[in-house]
Amino acid sequence: MQPLKQYWIAEALEKDLGDPTNPDSVMSFKQVIDLDEKEEFPHEIINWLYNWKLQHYYIPAECGGEFTSFDEFIAFVRVLSRRDQTSAIAFTTMFWSYLTWMAGTDEQKRTLASFMKDANGAMCLAYSEKAHGSDLLASDVRAKKVPGGYILNGEKWPINRATISGVTFVLAKTDEAGGARSLSLFMVEKSKIDPANYTHLPKIYTHGIRGSDMSGIRFENCFIPESMRLGAEGVGLELALKGFQITRALCAAFSQGAADTALRTTLKFALGRQLYGKTVFDMPQPKRTLTDAFLDILICDCATIGVARGFNTMPEQISVWSAVVKYFVTTTLETVVQNVSVVLGSRFYMREEHDWGIFQKVLRDNAIISMFDGSTVVNLHALLLQLRQLTKSRVKNAGRNQDTLQARLQATFDLTQPLPAFDGKKLELVNRGGDDVLQGLELALTSLSDLQTDSHLNSEVLQQIIQLLQMVQEELKTLDHQITESTFQFGHEQAPEVFDIAKQYCVLHAASSCVYMWLYNRHHLGDFFASGEWLALSLRKLLLTFRPAKALPTRLSDEAVSQELVRLYNHNRMFSIVPFQLAQPQQEEITTDATQRLQLQA
Repeated sequence: MQPLKQYWIAEALEKDLGDPTNPDSVMSFKQVIDLDEKEEFPHEIINWLYNWKLQHYYIPAECGGEFTSFDEFIAFVRVLSRRDQTSAIAFTTMFWSYLTWMAGTDEQKRTLASFMKDANGAMCLAYSEKAHGSDLLASDVRAKKVPGGYILNGEKWPINRATISGVTFVLAKTDEAGGARSLSLFMVEKSKIDPANYTHLPKIYTHGIRGSDMSGIRFENCFIPESMRLGAEGVGLELALKGFQITRALCAAFSQGAADTALRTTLKFALGRQLYGKTVFDMPQPKRTLTDAFLDILICDCATIGVARGFNTMPEQISVWSAVVKYFVTTTLETVVQNVSVVLGSRFYMREEHDWGIFQKVLRDNAIISMFDGSTVVNLHALLLQLRQLTKSRVKNAGRNQDTLQARLQATFDLTQPLPAFDGKKLELVNRGGDDVLQGLELALTSLSDLQTDSHLNSEVLQQIIQLLQMVQEELKTLDHQITESTFQFGHEQAPEVFDIAKQYCVLHAASSCVYMWLYNRHHLGDFFASGEWLALSLRKLLLTFRPAKALPTRLSDEAVSQELVRLYNHNRMFSIVPFQLAQPQQEEITTDATQRLQLQA
């Protein structure tokens, strides 16, 4: 069994879902392709997940559920998403319940937990409007105060699961002159409002995730009791933005599941396809493409897991970290899927050539993830508005409280460390205390230097890691200088050059996350992880954002990375820094203790 407890649920779910290449298994590639062709909502799959009691893992333990940590959550969402993003996204709208876990009354929490556990309830998010997009303050939906509650009027669109859900989180204007305090958030229980006063809008036909319940909802003089308001009147925007900090980071799990399938199905083709007397994988260019894709997945893994654990260890910094991951991971893995399609050649355009055409579905479906919960531009904008403060904090805190910083970094990145309970009240709209990940670069360099006496490490690999991290530090200083010298002003009309700085900041953040992950987990994530070749290659790859190849150290041999990629494929393990066990082919399925101990179904 996987020694890290946070991966037990993912492994148990994987085993019970079975091999996705077996047409008879739950969420098989054949089944999800058939549903996609018919653009049907995956009711049967969703019901299976409810019967498995997966919804319990969306409810915090203190509210009567089984949710304990975000790194556990992203692991099992990857399991769903590698099979079918339509189903994964549909089921995971349940995570909007976190708005209630953060801001609800005890009664609201009990109501929602019971709705999810006892009634197989789902929810959706009604923020956006056709006329205003991401400009939430421009909302035309009004909630007028009346005795005992509010009268809701207006239309929200588009909404995932608008029709097939029982609770809708609605952002509405309650104060015309309130500015940032003009919006309030409501947990609208459809079963408790008059059905004559709301209408579901027609299904929206989409490019990808075609079986999704994408539509909208219109309220007309709809009375909602005051007990459905979350938090105080006027705090809706603040709650909405803090909720986005959570869901944006977790969107990365959708992309990671998709990237796994894209790489896995392409690798299957490359290992089996013979051309010119050898396999496609044995040819240098396809092999390099697939190996680089694997490196990108490992890089994104380090960034995502770091942020997931950061919710528990450093929630006050999540406004920066979640924006970094939402931009960097989703766009990087979109590129990975595009890149590996080249290895399939013309086959990638043939939907039924292998694995029922799941690659082509992934290619389509995954394109929406970077748009979820704020587009790439929205996330970069959220980040760039904080860059000046981050630079000031970095200068102010340089060399101070090093032991405390070291302890926080270890708690975040050492996967064996227990996590403190998540406290949503500690989330901040903007970061006021700096970014520990980039603040700790000097500490990381000291730790790397200390490893030079470790005879178990390849000295060439270690020296390259040190050299490349020094370059990361140099690039950060350059960015800080650019930010300090810029004529930056707050607002929505930022220059493209400032967006470029924000993108580069994300790359440096990801590079640093990889280094911490290696430093704190070298002794418990296996020989491949410990050897560090993957880290040196990853750092060099990321630094190509800043410098030409000839200005970087020579690329190390990537043969160990290529071999590890094939080894994980042959042993049905997730492409990850924590390569947990995936479902075995039917005839080879093995029993795991995790299933018996964690399965909650009756």
